[in-house]
Amino acid sequence: MTAAPSVEPVSAGSLAGFDHECDVLVVGFGCAGAAAAFEAATAGADVLVLERAGGPGGSSAMSGGELYLGGGTALQTACGFDDDPDNMFAYLRAALGPHADEEKLRLYCDGSVEHFEWFRGRGLTFNESLYDAPSWMPPTTDGLMWLGENAHPYNTLARPVPRGHRPATESFGGWLIMERLVAAARAAGVVSHEDTRATNLVVDDDGRVTGVVAQRYGEPVTYRARRAVVLTTGGFVDNEEMLAHHAPVLLGHGKVSAGLDDGSGIRMATALGAATRRMASVEVALTALPAMLVRGVLVNGLGQRFINEDVYPGLFSHAAVVHQPGPYWAIIDEEGFEDIPARDLWGVRPRYVVETLAELEESLGMPPGALEATVAAYNRHAEHKQDPYFHKDLKWLRPLRPPFAAADPRGGFGAGGGEGQGTGVAGFTLGGLHTTVDGAVLNHSGLPIPGLYAAGRAGAGIHGQGYVSGTSLGDGTFFGRRAGRHAATASQ
Repeated sequence: MTAAPSVEPVSAGSLAGFDHECDVLVVGFGCAGAAAAFEAATAGADVLVLERAGGPGGSSAMSGGELYLGGGTALQTACGFDDDPDNMFAYLRAALGPHADEEKLRLYCDGSVEHFEWFRGRGLTFNESLYDAPSWMPPTTDGLMWLGENAHPYNTLARPVPRGHRPATESFGGWLIMERLVAAARAAGVVSHEDTRATNLVVDDDGRVTGVVAQRYGEPVTYRARRAVVLTTGGFVDNEEMLAHHAPVLLGHGKVSAGLDDGSGIRMATALGAATRRMASVEVALTALPAMLVRGVLVNGLGQRFINEDVYPGLFSHAAVVHQPGPYWAIIDEEGFEDIPARDLWGVRPRYVVETLAELEESLGMPPGALEATVAAYNRHAEHKQDPYFHKDLKWLRPLRPPFAAADPRGGFGAGGGEGQGTGVAGFTLGGLHTTVDGAVLNHSGLPIPGLYAAGRAGAGIHGQGYVSGTSLGDGTFFGRRAGRHAATASQ
């Protein structure tokens, strides 16, 4: 087996010189890197960005494009919703917890309206309409969507207000966000070197980070950063060894990434003594269809419900994969299935269709009577518009009647649930380098490592053990901006 290349820091004194110099060197050209580069350049710094792929974008460009913003944005107001930073904070503290970073979260909520205007200033537009249905990704150009704010228990902790801000494009919009951010960075004077993979941090005799050693087409290239290096290299979902060490729950599942989230920035910094936080925290996505679940029930391998099906999809995914015995099944009746709008079906078809729950239990390998008991209890309470166990919204509650169907998330969307078509689970990591609110990377003593900053999934942001769509792009750009501004003014 070939040993992994060394990521140990390189002494500046051991180098004959540098091939390139700049004030601020940003490593990674996803959303956090683009935001950091733009702000550093706007602050007057000479900025250079390294990108290991053939062009910018990374996992950010492949994302859905939701931006979790609120606190009273113009889009929320135009759609008839009243929000404020305290209300936003109350929801996110619960949804991103336990153990959300409240210092960063407070800043994020207080600055959310300004951050929304910053995106609009970069040329993004948002249609003033709400997509008012449960979905992973609305198949429309509506600018606002719910992301679990109106589901129990969150609707008891904060006033329900939708905060999923979506740029004006159909379906996935990450590419559009990156197109605008990259254009803004380049217009501000940022220069980028693609096909260039940073491998080692360079430090001087005082322990200050002064650049990086990189590889371009197999040849070493050295870069000097007169003020600071900003790591925006993404998470580590593509590194099986790091997953095994820190987040084994994702082993064997799909990866939500562009294929290059291998933890390189985290490894380079920890080799220098950087501390990490929340390395076991992950986002998990189960390919169960929200529009189907709210009209039926989600059960585990024993035929038991375990959550209200109208929550944010990532929440029922995490509850299932991390805490429940699989496999997981979406159980629905004919009336419920026919009620799903065609645009919300995503090509999903049930794997089993039967007349009785006993037949379904046998087909699914469940204990006899288990699913029957679950549906009987559900129906008994639904007759009275109640869900005392999990508190699903009353508008979705009605008894389930034969014939019944089961959809298998293991097949993925549009696959019909065939065996051997995948786990139906994909995810990414949330933990990373321990940083201040301004992006300075801290060592194990809690002191900043001079000249080193991080943002995006390379750092630990606002998340605890929970996740909501839009908080990766939102957190990455918000704290990427702060890192870029502070890197530009770092003392030499």
